[in-house]
Amino acid sequence: MTNTLYDALLKPHVENDKPLLVLTDGSKISYTKAIERAHRIANVLIANGVAPGDRVAAQVEKSPEALFLYFACVAAGAVFLPLNSAYTASELSYFIEDASPSLVVVDPAKIEALAPTAARAGAKLETLASDGSGSLAEKAETASADFDPVPREPGDLAAILYTSGTTGRSKGAMLSHDNLLSNARTLTEYWQFTGDDVLLHALPIYHTHGLFVATNIILGVGATMIFHAKFDAKEVIKSLPGATSMMGVPTFYVRLLKEEALQRELVSHFRLFISGSAPLLAETHIDFETRTGHRILERYGMTETNMNTSNPFDGERRAGTVGFPLPDVALRIVDAETGREVEPGKVGVIEVKGPNVFQGYWQMPEKTKEEFRADGFFITGDLATQDTDGYVTIVGRAKDLVISGGFNVYPKEIEGVIDEMPGVVESAVFGVPHEDFGEAVVAAVVARDAANLQEAEMIQILKKDMAVFKVPKKIIFLGELPRNTMGKVQKNVLRESYNGLFQGIS
Repeated sequence: MTNTLYDALLKPHVENDKPLLVLTDGSKISYTKAIERAHRIANVLIANGVAPGDRVAAQVEKSPEALFLYFACVAAGAVFLPLNSAYTASELSYFIEDASPSLVVVDPAKIEALAPTAARAGAKLETLASDGSGSLAEKAETASADFDPVPREPGDLAAILYTSGTTGRSKGAMLSHDNLLSNARTLTEYWQFTGDDVLLHALPIYHTHGLFVATNIILGVGATMIFHAKFDAKEVIKSLPGATSMMGVPTFYVRLLKEEALQRELVSHFRLFISGSAPLLAETHIDFETRTGHRILERYGMTETNMNTSNPFDGERRAGTVGFPLPDVALRIVDAETGREVEPGKVGVIEVKGPNVFQGYWQMPEKTKEEFRADGFFITGDLATQDTDGYVTIVGRAKDLVISGGFNVYPKEIEGVIDEMPGVVESAVFGVPHEDFGEAVVAAVVARDAANLQEAEMIQILKKDMAVFKVPKKIIFLGELPRNTMGKVQKNVLRESYNGLFQGIS
């Protein structure tokens, strides 16, 4: 019998002494040892009553053991449910009660707070600390390393990832074995990964970027990862000479540019730098290429779909765009109201279809039905344009669209102009209620140190560059923009914080 993900990603390496992980202390863990450890953990899962299709929720810090828990779930036929390590106990209650896992794995420090929630959900509890200790690890030490993978077909669920939930309650995206494997294989070929690659891995592993994209690609080609528990610019600089590739979010590259040690000679051997999960500023693109000689490759994906588009490995990587639809991914940009495709250069909603697209939202059949067209295309909710060359440019989220005085205002257009102003680091444009206009355009701006930016002067500059209905009614200066753990600006936080800004003003 077959197990789709296990057979493709783990089985070929059962007797492979090549390092899978190189840790920051210099120690190494081979493929053989990693899979042996995963087998032991899988036996612990079975002993806890985890049956095929059961959910295993994990809120643990990044560690080799945490990664092996994912492998173990694949082998045991369980559905892996990784949860952001920053979630509080009250936030976790929703996910655990919604997903009804049979087992919850948490940091030992959180077991007391989560015990009542787990009990209500009928879930057992195990612990796993960042240093690899805890009840799960202790039981794995004495468990057998022999394990026969549980049969799993391509369409069987492998994972549930909850969306970040910027509006409404978070939804559990159901991802099958084939969703994960097909995307990993497509990206491997598109980005030309081979067994000779050494990936610098500093991403979290509760998110699709670090867990499924990075890890599954490396497993698929039998390459190696330099495994950082978290991103620290100085520590990453130390690891760059031993790596050939890196996947990151824009914040990684901004922070690396602040390190004087980041020079062309340091990364002259490098093959590829990839960025995603949030837009990369054109300035960062230019500064990084000037300093290192490498042009960062941007791509676009979602929790529900893994990766959808990418700038080319060979070919022009255009700053500000997310490149072309990936092979096997059908992409169209449509008018939200009519569902008809828009002309090149016009703004519309991205819809995608392909083997990477998820199976639907956990226990939300009506919501799932709403998000798919009759012909199977998934409505992403992302606004974008596609030029005549085929490059896709993300304009923003449909929910971030500002309708002011009856006119559609696309925040990214205004942000692009503001970000070009001297003294501006970055900006975020959003809408807040306004008695007269319905919504008023507001800009939050982060200034460079010592920059003397004046709201009135900035507004006058904007009025010269764009229609008056697009010009922010107010500019707010902040030390930094609110972001989630993947570096995405949280415009919902800005909207909530400044919701009453124009109250009583008409």
